[in-house]
Amino acid sequence: MGDKEKLHIAMFPWLAYGHVMPFFQVAKFFAEKGHHVYFISTPKIIHRLPQSDSNLSSHLRFFQLPLPPVQGLPEGVESPAELPIQKDQYLKKAYDMLQLPLINFLKDNSQVTWIIQDFVSYWLPSAAAQLGVYSVYFSIVNATTCSFFGSAADLINGRFQKAEDLTMVPQWINYNSNIKFKLYEIMRGHQECKDSVPDLYRYGMVLKDCRAVIVRSCPEFEPEAFSIFGKLLEKPVLPVSLLPPSLQDYTVADGKWQVLKDWLDSKKDKSVVYVALGTLLTLSQELMHELAYGLEKSGLPFIWVINKRPLVEGKTGSDLVPVGFEDRISGRGLIWTDWAPQIKILAHASVGGFLTHSGWSSVIESLGFGLPLIMLTGGSDTGLVARLMHMRVGLEIERDERDGAFTSDSVAESIRRVIKEKEGHALRANAWAMREIFGNLELRSKYLEEMVRFIEKDPAPTRSV
Repeated sequence: MGDKEKLHIAMFPWLAYGHVMPFFQVAKFFAEKGHHVYFISTPKIIHRLPQSDSNLSSHLRFFQLPLPPVQGLPEGVESPAELPIQKDQYLKKAYDMLQLPLINFLKDNSQVTWIIQDFVSYWLPSAAAQLGVYSVYFSIVNATTCSFFGSAADLINGRFQKAEDLTMVPQWINYNSNIKFKLYEIMRGHQECKDSVPDLYRYGMVLKDCRAVIVRSCPEFEPEAFSIFGKLLEKPVLPVSLLPPSLQDYTVADGKWQVLKDWLDSKKDKSVVYVALGTLLTLSQELMHELAYGLEKSGLPFIWVINKRPLVEGKTGSDLVPVGFEDRISGRGLIWTDWAPQIKILAHASVGGFLTHSGWSSVIESLGFGLPLIMLTGGSDTGLVARLMHMRVGLEIERDERDGAFTSDSVAESIRRVIKEKEGHALRANAWAMREIFGNLELRSKYLEEMVRFIEKDPAPTRSV
């Protein structure tokens, strides 16, 4: 394929870092193949991405679209990680206001014939089509999650009217499955949608109008779900593998990593619990205390990353751990309130398991190193991910179905069983075996190559400007 035949492809992810990085991986792969890629996001997101690869600089360009001010959105905020989770709707409103500058970008760059997008920009596929630009939806979640929600028509027409509708396995799932939400996982989401565009409607509109879907998973892991999702959509559904990250995709100050490494080096192999709840999980102060006491009762060493996002309005970071807790666990436990190099921590020999909010990216990273999971669910799709992995490569911490309450005893028991005790041996063995899929770079290359060939072979649309 000569340079004149090379494609010009725009990438437009949602602003959460767990979305941005998979998009960036795909963008780099297209650039490595000689295609011209335009990575479009907000200034802070762009500045956070590694841009030092001179080999790709002629093929991968970054375009900044500043977020407009929105009432209710603090000035300077450009990511969900900077907000209490109940204010995400204001960030989505600001993101929706990028429609005009993005369309102007496509008009000004008439060589762009494809745009790879996220679920939030429900307005993009039809607007791009009017300009002669094909839209591809990139699902950064797995095919099981995608198929759970049904067809585009189901989503647009509001099939899931009540929270309870999401607590049952859908009728179109024709294999043995326990994939469904628990009531406490979805009540908050239903309350948030009253004066904003619901996420399920956004997702449905994208599915309806996009030309194809690419999914961050592969049939080697979930063959039935890929089959069902393809039948529901009646359009191409392409796996792009789990996209296991590489260490060079993530930068961290050497001094910060050295502190963590020295602490991990002092612990026995496979003994440490790594605890990180991402940016989706909101716990009350009471439940943060239960989690802390559970870690203490487990008797195992742990690193607990408490990020600076306000988990409870007005409270951040170490405000949420019990008084005296850090003194009692000194030496055995380490509380980390800075950004943590998660990949490097998970790769360390002393880490034996991951207590996670069950975000798909975190699960991929953990299983890429063969580490079993102890799961607390957050928002979004994390409940479905936890059901998919429970009793397979880890355990969900037992919680009340309605309000999500849990006890320190259930935390301690789950940790010990997954990491140390004899009855968790099968979970540990299964997690270790999953490295062959989740950490498989050959699968990654195979599916990315197939995706690129699909887009290369699809007849280029005629641009109208």
